Amino acid sequence: MIQGLIGRKIGMTQTFDPDGNVIPVTVIKAGPCTVIQKKTVEKDGYEAVQLGLVEEKGVRKPVKAATGHFQKSGVPPTRLLREFRFAAASEVKEGDQVLVDIFQAGEMVHVTGTSKGKGFQGVVTRHHFRGGRATHGSMFHRAPGSIGASSYPSRVMKGTRMGGHMGHDRVTVRNLEVVEADKENNLLLVRGAVPGPRGGYLLIWKQGFAAKTA
Repeated sequence: MIQGLIGRKIGMTQTFDPDGNVIPVTVIKAGPCTVIQKKTVEKDGYEAVQLGLVEEKGVRKPVKAATGHFQKSGVPPTRLLREFRFAAASEVKEGDQVLVDIFQAGEMVHVTGTSKGKGFQGVVTRHHFRGGRATHGSMFHRAPGSIGASSYPSRVMKGTRMGGHMGHDRVTVRNLEVVEADKENNLLLVRGAVPGPRGGYLLIWKQGFAAKTA
């Protein structure tokens, strides 16, 4: 069985356990995904499957390279492709569908996404600098202060915390509990928050397995 799926973040809500306790959950539209290509040790040096996320709106004008790639598997082009390591890739074939029922309530999953972009931010927001005092004629409020020595080494050291681009990073949140897997609506409810904005793409996979960008 393939151990992961591609999905999109719908948003956060809450549900209740049998005792009436509130559980904050993230709703993910996970799949359906289609097997586009199989990677084998003989040909590629490792075993994996390439999955494509089937969405309501398909690719309007696929490029020729993508058209040829999808024709080999006999499925329409998809916007997103991702690979999941799978030791038994020979057991599946191109065109097979992978649904959200590969996950069961109570098991733990890892979720990878792209965090929200914050643009250019200063050191107070980006690195949680304390800043200077705001009263008594202070002229030092949100500036970073000294960024290096004068005589030696006469340069700014690599890795010095400064203002710059914040967010829009690849982030993985590990060990999230699956609260519910709705096969009819392709919805997966996981406990807690996942990275990214609403509508952002996510990779969801089980503990002990790996996913990577195709």
